Amino acid sequence: MNVGMNTSAGVIPAWLQPLVEATRNLRATDRAWLTAPAHVNPRRASVLVLFGGDDSPADTRHVLLLERAHDMRTHAGQMAFPGGAHDADDPDEAATALREAHEETGLDLAGVDVIAVLPSLWLPPSNFSVTPVVAWWRTPSGVGAVDPAETASVHTVALSRLLEPAHRVTMRHPSGYLGPAFLVDELVIWGFTASVLSRVFAIVGWEMPWDESRVVDLPPELSVPASRNRRQVQP
Repeated sequence: MNVGMNTSAGVIPAWLQPLVEATRNLRATDRAWLTAPAHVNPRRASVLVLFGGDDSPADTRHVLLLERAHDMRTHAGQMAFPGGAHDADDPDEAATALREAHEETGLDLAGVDVIAVLPSLWLPPSNFSVTPVVAWWRTPSGVGAVDPAETASVHTVALSRLLEPAHRVTMRHPSGYLGPAFLVDELVIWGFTASVLSRVFAIVGWEMPWDESRVVDLPPELSVPASRNRRQVQP
């Protein structure tokens, strides 16, 4: 398992160097990262924010996302980063993110270089403290849904599509919560995943001006309980 941070010039592509620099001294207080209060003991989890692509044309750059199974108990059918809860055998947050990505997508970890570990974000509803681990997909490998009970599909989503202002909206949950979202073809990327992507894009300086006043309601199938969301998913 390759969990070393190699950020030397000539190894990490030039287009990713701004990300390395922007996240080098990032603190939990920066960019409104939500941390757990001192009296709370959250559960640890990590996600892998995996960017692929070299210094060839920009339209080859992408990020790895997966679609959660549609009959899961929580967050059914939602787009997410690979990741999950910390295991006692995991030496650190990066190891958790890499292990989970391999288990969920079959990702070959020998071709992955971790380049940044971002501050953890506390999710009050589940009491998870989730650490985004940013990495470069140095050597692409085949990926797919390993366990259909957990993952419906796996996607490499072009960064150019995510950064296109026309694909960015503010999404409204039935509870009234408003947050950033991305609408790319048939994919609806919102919630924690969209928040992390939005913050990373802003921190690094990749973000292009977009219309935050454009509000779109969350599709009903992404907000109903899992027991009511058991539509058949084709591999």
